[in-house]
Amino acid sequence: MSGPLSLEPCGAEQETLALRLAQPRRPRWALDDTTLAIRLPRQGPDEEAVSALAAELADRIGPAVHPYEVAALLESEGMSASLIRERYGHSNLFSLASALYARVPRTFPEPPPAADPWRPDTVRCLLRGVLFALPALAYLLTAPLWRVDQHAAVLIVAGVVSWAWGQALGHRAHLRLVTGRREAARTLLTGSLLGAVMATGLAALPAGGGPVTAVAAAQSLYLAAAGVLLVLGRERLLLAALSPLIAGAVVLPWWEPGPPLRTALPLLALLATLAAAAQILCAGLAAPAASEGPRPRLLSSLPYGLFGLAAAVLVMLEGRREPYAMIALTVSMGPAEWLLYRYRGWSVAALRVSATPRAFLLRSAAVLGLCLSGYLLLLLPPALLTGSDPAALLLLSAALWTALLLQAFGAAWPPAVLCLLAAAGAGAVAWLNLPPGPAVLPSVYGAAAACLAACAIHLLGRPSPHT
Repeated sequence: MSGPLSLEPCGAEQETLALRLAQPRRPRWALDDTTLAIRLPRQGPDEEAVSALAAELADRIGPAVHPYEVAALLESEGMSASLIRERYGHSNLFSLASALYARVPRTFPEPPPAADPWRPDTVRCLLRGVLFALPALAYLLTAPLWRVDQHAAVLIVAGVVSWAWGQALGHRAHLRLVTGRREAARTLLTGSLLGAVMATGLAALPAGGGPVTAVAAAQSLYLAAAGVLLVLGRERLLLAALSPLIAGAVVLPWWEPGPPLRTALPLLALLATLAAAAQILCAGLAAPAASEGPRPRLLSSLPYGLFGLAAAVLVMLEGRREPYAMIALTVSMGPAEWLLYRYRGWSVAALRVSATPRAFLLRSAAVLGLCLSGYLLLLLPPALLTGSDPAALLLLSAALWTALLLQAFGAAWPPAVLCLLAAAGAGAVAWLNLPPGPAVLPSVYGAAAACLAACAIHLLGRPSPHT
């Protein structure tokens, strides 16, 4: 130290060495010094003080639906009974709360908008539509090597069977995904191999066991592997596997690749797709096994397969008349899936603002009309540009989209039965050359679309499917 410490009382150090008591923090509603003065009893509430308190707490009192909520608010603020009597002139907490509740008008702020659980992934939906159409590039590349028109029946049989089987397998795989990845992968592995064998075997009947059977087998294997990747959400991996087809098709207008490359590029794309599907399935099979519950019944996937069969027949019949229109329909499956998500999201929003079942029915029908109109407007320009019959294409598209909408809500049998009836009627007229011939197709598509729309309004116009 620089000098001796003075110990005389009342020095500057006195306040430093003195023992200080902690000063209690004054509460928000603490009495000021004037409350210690003697006060005469009030003759009633202090209206000015109560009004000032109401103005201060207006934003928190306004949403209250009962004075008891205001009382709880005042108690949480630490307001004591003595303060209520001395400052505001009320006998107790509930009296002051009732006065504040009466002074402040009711204000009920809207809750923040809830997140849309059905918001679609736009890029993913558009990519899926492109992936549905890209395999057609294989036929474009190999067209000079063989007569596709002579063997169209073989490829159509294999494609129809693969389409129907893939619809049923996709539904069952999604059910098994609820149990676990391993169970879904096992279902997809077994089902895809069985489907490819079945499609190839049935295609071999019209082929007579000729070399075209190998082409049908390649097509069936690709559809099985691509189905695995699409069900498991590996669209970008499938796009990478199809890159040889894309590269070969891009250079065709400027360069002739020759027979070896025309054969090698589709084969390379097939092998890449099979390898990608095998890799994903192996990863799924390596996942830990889940506790096995009751397995879904096989019959629960039957209507999905029947719908796939009917849809394939309807598309094939229209494709014989308007092949370019079918390319547009295939690509449009991506926007169609996006609109399915939009319908579900907008229906939930309509349910939140509807006060009666009738009001929701009207709003649900409006949402259905909006989504369906948007889908058909998207298909109208391609139909006009390709010189196709717009009525037939739009009616068929409306029927398929509405059927997929019903399936998305678990109503699988109505679209399956209606589409099967339409396919049977149109197929009988086409193959037996019955009158009025091809002109019957638009009327068949229109009848199916109208019946499916009526089913959608009836089944989905109730609140229960959307909760």
